[in-house]
Amino acid sequence: MNGTSGTSAISGTSGIGGIRVVPDQGEWRAGFEERVLAGYRAAGCSEPLSRALLEPALKGVDGWTLATDGAGWIAVGVSEDNGATVGRIHDLTATEPDAATAARTWAERWCAERGAERVEVRLTGGAGGAGAGADPGAEPGPAATATPTAGLFAAYPVRGQNRLRAAAEHPALPPGLTVRPLTAEEYPGWYAGEEAAYVADIVRAGALTPEQAKAKSDEDFARHLPQGYATPGHAFYALEADGQVVGTGWVNHGYLPGVTFGFSLEVYEEHRGKGYGRAAMSVGEWAARQGGDGALMFNVFGGNEVAMSLYDRTGFAVLDEFRSLPL
Repeated sequence: MNGTSGTSAISGTSGIGGIRVVPDQGEWRAGFEERVLAGYRAAGCSEPLSRALLEPALKGVDGWTLATDGAGWIAVGVSEDNGATVGRIHDLTATEPDAATAARTWAERWCAERGAERVEVRLTGGAGGAGAGADPGAEPGPAATATPTAGLFAAYPVRGQNRLRAAAEHPALPPGLTVRPLTAEEYPGWYAGEEAAYVADIVRAGALTPEQAKAKSDEDFARHLPQGYATPGHAFYALEADGQVVGTGWVNHGYLPGVTFGFSLEVYEEHRGKGYGRAAMSVGEWAARQGGDGALMFNVFGGNEVAMSLYDRTGFAVLDEFRSLPL
């Protein structure tokens, strides 16, 4: 059942707060798109970048179920994701507290009735923004919620964030730190370490089981690096200090208009606490400029408060925040 089904109510959820399903998305659609764009603009995105992010945000929109309580909108959907049935709250516009709580409860029940194991929401522009329904630990994906505050979803643990910042015009590498290309001989060992770390990060974020995390990792690496070390647009770096490799970097130039995506800016554990984390951010900016881009974007998983604190201090704005709750 979806937003074009013509059904006026849903069995089991139709009585909550007078909420009913509506068959026509026309009245809602334009406002939804503008709210998503406003969230990205507020996070510091340029107009071309905001519109580039909007396109994947609308993926599958014709299949979403749209409902209203007469004052606000709720858009929901259910899909298969890494072997699990996942519900997503794509939009929720109620601002009055009781109405917003009733709308969230309706959406959760709607997802549960369709077999969802968890429900996800994405807050565009971070905790104060609008947006819902994306994949934690991933680059920008489907959907966005127009709730003006994350308070409504405070009980949903944070699973991940996308961060963005304009790169300095002439970023300088910190004294004592040098950057060189990762060699083809170093790549296999680097790849194995990155994959293991990625799986561990996904599991720590709490959204997937170890088995689901491994399946997601295999799929993501195959999609992003189909030609491995020689994949066009991707660059790999080694960070050295005092003759030792203290970390590595993996970036994708031109990932979005004017944006380099930092898939990994890693400082090895034995070298942490020495200021290299902040230095790695400078390396990311340097790499973005090397690739002709003006901004650096990356993802951080939920549960990594140390990294989130570092990104706050270094001025990386929250572009999207992903939250989910088991049902």
